[in-house]
Order: sequence, then structure tokens, then C-alpha cells
Amino acid sequence: MAPPQAIPVQPQATHASQTPHAQQAPLASQDFPGPQTAHAPQAGHDHALQAVHDRAPQAGHAPTQPQPQRQTPAPHASAEAPRTLQYRFDGPEDAPVLVIGPSLGTTWHMWDRQIPELAQHWRVFRYDLPGHGGAPAHAAPSVAELGDRLLATLDGLGVQRFGYAGCSIGGAVGADLALRHPHRVASLALVASSPRFGSADEFRQRGVIVRTNGLEPMARTAPERWFTPGFAAAQPAIVEWAVQMVRTTDPGCYIAACEALAAFDIRDHLGRIGVPTLVLVGAEDKVTGPAEARTLVAGIPDARLALVPGASHLAPVEQPAAVCDLLLTHFSSAWQDAPAVALPAPPLVPGPPTPATPFAPVAEIAAAPLAPEAAGRLPDDRYERGTKVRREVLGDAHVDAANGSADAFTEDFQELVTRYAWGEVWNRDGLDRRTRSCITLTALVASGHLEGLAAHTRAALRNGLTPAEIKEVLLQTAVYCGIPAAGAAFSVAQSVIQEETTPPA
Repeated sequence: MAPPQAIPVQPQATHASQTPHAQQAPLASQDFPGPQTAHAPQAGHDHALQAVHDRAPQAGHAPTQPQPQRQTPAPHASAEAPRTLQYRFDGPEDAPVLVIGPSLGTTWHMWDRQIPELAQHWRVFRYDLPGHGGAPAHAAPSVAELGDRLLATLDGLGVQRFGYAGCSIGGAVGADLALRHPHRVASLALVASSPRFGSADEFRQRGVIVRTNGLEPMARTAPERWFTPGFAAAQPAIVEWAVQMVRTTDPGCYIAACEALAAFDIRDHLGRIGVPTLVLVGAEDKVTGPAEARTLVAGIPDARLALVPGASHLAPVEQPAAVCDLLLTHFSSAWQDAPAVALPAPPLVPGPPTPATPFAPVAEIAAAPLAPEAAGRLPDDRYERGTKVRREVLGDAHVDAANGSADAFTEDFQELVTRYAWGEVWNRDGLDRRTRSCITLTALVASGHLEGLAAHTRAALRNGLTPAEIKEVLLQTAVYCGIPAAGAAFSVAQSVIQEETTPPA
């Protein structure tokens, strides 16, 4: 197959029927209004909870701490309905539905500049991630769970088939739906997205930083991740608006989204996405850039690539007209009206690819179920489960280093550790991972095995322990394991905690 050709895009291109709201006028804070805007849905059609902090800060004024408005929550966004998402509609009721998903740390207002045009052709459905934009803080632990909540919301509204466009984690939700529910998705646009977002270690460490320092470090560094330097310098009001979105996100929901991205990996499943797909990326995106976009295009059978000049990660904000034109063109020409008939898809298994195992092939086991080879099924399953848990707790870098250094003499020991310690004991339901980390830290100090303490201090942070809680564990060891042992442990743990919890400069 010939390599994909990028769709040529002119920055700030103007669509023929474009409204003044989406033309080339300089961006200003007023371009990101709250829900009561000129293009808000007609009376009776805005089902959103109105959140004050969704409003952009006015130029020259410091953002204020958002206060919840006193009004009755809509049924879909109440505390009694954690399986659905906060949403709003724009556009005619009888038009096909186009679902638009936000990125991590943003609200549905990141798409405001596209709505006037898109709503002329589709009934646009926008949603907020849990804990974002004033949405109820019911954390979702996986991308699949976010997709399930989205479908539950759409089912309640009677929406069965829809087009889907999503940015970053919003794109991951769309790709997941196209894989698990292909009959629901008519066409797909993946904006600033990826089949795997960086490394699991990176996102789990981001969760550690937020758990320790709050969201301020993420808010402070958001502009450099989301915008090109020139745009950030020229549009300080929009930059402050973006920072305020992050600051007002629920930290627990943000951490859960980081965990969801850490486990997301569909690289081996891209060939099963069977709908027309636009892969759109800012040419200067350093988060999920052109390389990740080309991986998506190479793997999805019916995909096209669009590079947007002068844009970084939040291309819909930075180059609104160009992104709007691309979405209009794609969904106008690549909408499958009839659901595709396909065999049931096998379940997706998130996380890193399963490593090769030394056990007998399945065919041999099936041919002789009572033979000794059949006993390989249980250890094989424990090894796979153990590998997954070991990577989640200790991180990919640690596990890769351990496996990479194994040779003929030590590989059986690494298999034993993975199968028994991680596949059996760490997988038991009797204790949660936080408690297991407390016990592990204590045992390492008591036994004097400080060579493993750094890795398990890092693991304890990933498992949800705060530095203050780790300090309490080590103080307890001072009483029962001795002052010298605890002193040495404090030295090791202090170094790890400082490294893991220090926000990026």
C-alpha cells in the first residue's frame, strides 16, 4: 500500500459558509464564552450543568475561584447517575448526530469555535469528562469505561448511530468505540490522538505528581504542551482560560484519566477499525505529534492524514477555521449510513503487549488435555497476569530492565517472580495495592533488603500512597525494625520521592 498522503491545509482557512465567529479575526477571551452564547441551543435543548469556571477569563482580569451555581442538576448529571456523562446539544433536532469529545484537562468549550459551522449540518453532541467542567466527579478508570458511559448517555437520548470526533483522550474514546461497537460509529475523526499515549510510566508519574502537589503543576505547564510559543505569547487571555480549565478539574478524576491513558494501547488492533477515519494533527504537536498520527494512518485501513500548520496539541483552539473545514469535509463525504455487518470483535486487552511465554503451544495442550502439558495452562495464565500487574506497579522501565538482563541462568528466576509474586500474591483480592505496598516497604526495611526499597517506594507512590503516608510507614519501622534500618530507608525513600514528585520545570 502506498504511504498515506497528507491533506494540504492552509492555516486559518475560511469555509465558504463560515460565520463571523469562526473567521480569521484575532482570538480573544470572548471567543470562549460560557454556555449562554449566541450559538447556544434553543430553549429546552441545553442539557448541560452550567459551571462558572467554564467561562473564559476576561483579558486583564485574574481568574476567580469558580462557585457552583444554585440550580437543580439535570437528571443525566446527578449523583444518582454516575454511569452517564454531562453533555449539551447544538444544532437542529432532526439532523444526524455528531459526537465531539474533549482532551484531558479541558471542557467541551475547547470546541466552541467549530460549533457554529458544524451545527448547520449536524446535531452536535458535546460531553465533559468526569470531574471536568463542573461534571460530577465519578472517576472513570479506563478509556473503555468512558466509552461505556458515553454510550449509556446516548442510549438514554435515543441516539444509536453517530459520527465521532475527539481530541487526545477524546480520540481514544472514539477509537475504542469503533473497535468495540463498530455498528454505532458512522465516521471517525481522531484529533491529536495516538494508539498509545507516550509510556505508561509517564502517565502514572503524572498521577503521582498530581496526588502530591495538586493540579497546579499541570496547569502551569499546560500552555507549553497545548500551544505553539507564538500563539501563547499573542493570546494571553486564552492561555489563562486554558490554565483555569486545568486548575478547576477534580484531581481524582484527572489521576484516573492518567491511569486510563497509561493502560490504553490499541496498536495491535488498528486494522479492525472499519469506518472512514480522519487523523488530524498539529504540525508542531509535541505531545501526540505527526509520528503518532502516521502510525494511526498506517494501521487503520480507511484513514487519511491531515497536518495543520501553526498548531500544537489543541489544534481546534489554535487553528479553529482550518480544523473546522477539515471536519466539515470529512464528515460530509465519509459518513456510512448503513451499519457495517461484522463478526463479534474479540475483547480488547489494554496495557502493554503480552510477552512471549516459554510454555507449550495451545494446540498441543488442546490435543492432549490430560497430558502433563495441560498443567501449563495455569502457570501460563499466572505469568500473563503477573506481567501485567508487575508493569502496573513497578513500571515498564523496571520490568524491561529486569527482563533485558536475564540470561539462560536467571530467566527461570524472573519467570518464577512474575508468576508467583505478581501473578498470584499481588493479584489476590484480600488486600488492595496500597496496603500491599505498606507491607512490602516494612518487610524490606525489616529484612535489610534496601536494594529493592527504591523500586517499591516508587511503586507505593503509583499505588496511591502519599509521601506523608510513606513517612508514617517508615516511622513505624523505626520502632519495630530499629533506628539504623529506618534511617537508611528514609535516605533511600527521600531520594525517590523527590525525584518522582518534583513537577516539571
